[in-house]
Amino acid sequence: MSFTGAARQSSFSNMSVYGPVVKIHPVVLASICDSYERRNEGASRCIGTLLGTIDKHSIEVTNCFSVPHNESEDEVAVDMEFAKNMYELHKRVSPTEVIIGWYATGFDITEHSVLIHEYYSREATNPIHLTVDSALQSGKMSIRAYVSAQMGVPGKTVGVMFTPLSVKYIQYDTERIGVDLLQRTRDAPSRTKGLTSDLSQVAGSAARVQDMLTTVLAYIDDVLSGKVAADNSVGRFLMDLVNKVPTISAEDFENMLNSNINDLLMVTYLSNLTQAQIALNEKLVLL
Repeated sequence: MSFTGAARQSSFSNMSVYGPVVKIHPVVLASICDSYERRNEGASRCIGTLLGTIDKHSIEVTNCFSVPHNESEDEVAVDMEFAKNMYELHKRVSPTEVIIGWYATGFDITEHSVLIHEYYSREATNPIHLTVDSALQSGKMSIRAYVSAQMGVPGKTVGVMFTPLSVKYIQYDTERIGVDLLQRTRDAPSRTKGLTSDLSQVAGSAARVQDMLTTVLAYIDDVLSGKVAADNSVGRFLMDLVNKVPTISAEDFENMLNSNINDLLMVTYLSNLTQAQIALNEKLVLL
């Protein structure tokens, strides 16, 4: 089953307006870039369905999948049967995720976007349209989100206006590990990088915290010496940070840290011992 139609008039605004904030997870951007790299030969762009959750103030995009389509200068055809089947499969894994809109690679909104957006308007209330400049036409991966509104005189030709929304990037702790790993591959000569050990991650986190504390202490010293003007907002942030730190003596903290490190080393030792036992058992079975 395909969705086919001729293009209609559309326009979009470059002015920011008040509206829900669109929060995008890294896995969504990675999936969009992957679908663009795997697109059919001759295809200028790829499209897909956005999944996530909606509340009063924000739209959180947590997942997506690509949808096969063909487009020419006069018409566009989208395999909506494939989109429905994929969504049914996604609901079995993540029942809380609903259709919140669709994405398209590229920098501009085309006339065909109106036709595709009309379909998603039947699947979701006020869906968003996400554009990802995966070809880096503007020198960077420009990511924009829009909502649509009809415009024109009743009974006459009606167009669609796409109005931009604010976009923010958020990530879970598990996603942060993957993002940090991808960032480290940029400086690697072979463009590959392996996962670090648990102790290395702890050491890296401690080093980053120490650097941030050094920056904060330098700022406080500059304020006290009169080199930098005091900022009340920064002071409130620092006071809130200090109040969140639990009151604990240095001796108790050292004992707690050593105990946790010993537990981590014990778990690591047991896991390595288990792997060795399994490998030895496999070799004995072969003999």
